[in-house]
Amino acid sequence: MDKKSVIIIGAGIGGLALAGMLGKKGYKVTLIEKNEMVGGRARIFNDQGFTFDMGPSWYMMPDVFEHFFEILGEDIKSHYHLERLSPSYQITLKSDGKSYKFYSDMQKNKELFESIEPGSGEVLEKFLTETKWQYELSKAEFMYKNYNSIRDFMTLRIMRQGSKLPLFKKQKQIIEKKFKSEILRKTLQYQTVLLGTAPGDTPGIYTLMNYVDLVLGEWYPSGGIRAIPTALENIAKKYNTEILLNSPVKEIIVESDVAKGVRLQNGKEIFADIVVSNADIWHTDTMLLPKDYQTKSDKYWNSRVLAPSAFILYLGVKGKLPQMEHHNLLFTKDWERGFGQIFKRPEWPDDPSMYICVPSKTDKLIAPEGDENLFVLVPIASGLEYTEDFAAEYAEKVLSEISQYYSIPNLKERIVVKHMYSVKDFIADYNAFKGTALGLAHTLSQTAIFRPNNIHPKIKNMYYVGAGTNPGIGMPICLISAELAYKRIENITHPFPLEKI
Repeated sequence: MDKKSVIIIGAGIGGLALAGMLGKKGYKVTLIEKNEMVGGRARIFNDQGFTFDMGPSWYMMPDVFEHFFEILGEDIKSHYHLERLSPSYQITLKSDGKSYKFYSDMQKNKELFESIEPGSGEVLEKFLTETKWQYELSKAEFMYKNYNSIRDFMTLRIMRQGSKLPLFKKQKQIIEKKFKSEILRKTLQYQTVLLGTAPGDTPGIYTLMNYVDLVLGEWYPSGGIRAIPTALENIAKKYNTEILLNSPVKEIIVESDVAKGVRLQNGKEIFADIVVSNADIWHTDTMLLPKDYQTKSDKYWNSRVLAPSAFILYLGVKGKLPQMEHHNLLFTKDWERGFGQIFKRPEWPDDPSMYICVPSKTDKLIAPEGDENLFVLVPIASGLEYTEDFAAEYAEKVLSEISQYYSIPNLKERIVVKHMYSVKDFIADYNAFKGTALGLAHTLSQTAIFRPNNIHPKIKNMYYVGAGTNPGIGMPICLISAELAYKRIENITHPFPLEKI
């Protein structure tokens, strides 16, 4: 039989991963990307000897990455080397100016917790044992499973043990019951921002991220995060995937309820047996599909809880910054007000929390010798408007706070490269709904069966992959989304991770 042909729209992590899987299985794959390089948000750019990862900077859940490479018969070590970060990150509180370093080392963390809040070391150890069980159960029963109805949750194991899962509690509620100090509460809740949600709105099941964070740890791939899409691209090409760059899609061609191909902005038509969209799911539904096949109304999309957008600064700084670690988090005192300005009453944060990544602490090849490479991110509400003058003023505010809280009085004078990136750029580069940096937030009503499904309900041979569908946001989760899309296409119905392609 002739090989089936597949078009994948969007060469982000999910699209690249699926291309490799389907290519290995024997499908003829064409991967179509609107931008000048693959990777989606995990792109790079260079300026004056500084190489900047433009988007993702946290490498977590290494077991999920290893699994993905294993099912393709690939040795992950042949693609990139991983270095475990120690400390994992540094957190600084604006409330007292103190900094604390956290590790993926139980003994070190127990000692730190105990020094801050007597008795909390043992509470932490017990809590991480609970979250390990939640993580392992979720991988076995939830993450690698496609959903069609609520009945798909009713496995024998879930019926027996599901009552132990904090499905209907909130993460904030669970953490604040166990720990009292500001620094410990915030340390155990910040991961929700990586899921695009405020702690008070995050389902309690996501406390499993504390196990991911404090036990599995944070890592850095050689060459930076860019190493991941590079590896996925190499695998896809190994199995003869054709990659078209600078090729924005204008519309998906549908005939008699069957996906037939795509029409590019330049008018070229490409046909295939199967179409998969890794593009923004709102953009796909409202802009790429014929109106009769759109599944969601404007009211639906406007009622979605979006993950934050971001105000990002890419900075090249002369000289070293011994005050900072690879990952640095600066938290505002009024935590609830900060989340309110992102999720409840959208406005530019007047006292922002921020994240500063200094990958040159680990990788000496991404900045000129003796200098530092900084990625500064302030979470902001999606859809915010601004002028270039306002953005420049906000950048000055952010830099002043970094100078203050990290004791770098001459920071601004030492900056030799500075680029800004925010809401408008996410829209222009990724067709992101309201300029969200991540997609749909992980609220209970936007998780699992309540998240847009990865198979189109009206169009035969039309699928989705990536952060907009299941399981959701994050690089390792997008790898799982590729496995789920592969299962759909191959009609594999079991809930377990694949053993091989």
